[in-house]
Amino acid sequence: MKRNSRLSLALHTLSHMAVDQNKIRTSADIAEHAGTNPVVVRRVLGPLREAGLLTSEKGHAGGWKLARSPKNITLADVYTALNERLVAGDGTDYVPSCSIEHSLHKRVSSVLAEIEQSLIQKLGETSISDV
Repeated sequence: MKRNSRLSLALHTLSHMAVDQNKIRTSADIAEHAGTNPVVVRRVLGPLREAGLLTSEKGHAGGWKLARSPKNITLADVYTALNERLVAGDGTDYVPSCSIEHSLHKRVSSVLAEIEQSLIQKLGETSISDV
């Protein structure tokens, strides 16, 4: 996993939050620790808030906090909330004109989708508190 990926940043941040669940962390604090920009942090953590994994408060005393216990947040929850795929591409717009290429594309896409589901299942076996 690339160090600068959205998934890496999200998992890193949630793991730190699991250590002290009551501490509110600002985007600037997270960004400084992760070596990125606060805007990047907000873009990555926003979908986690929408998925119910984090809460956020605006303003001077605001910041980010876990919405539930780290033992109830799996790596799969984070992965699916970010809507990123490490294995399977979308491929829905691709319509090859060659029948062999079409069959090959269909089969490879099917295999990749199975691998993606297996990955999500495996990620679901590990919680943030396990990390």
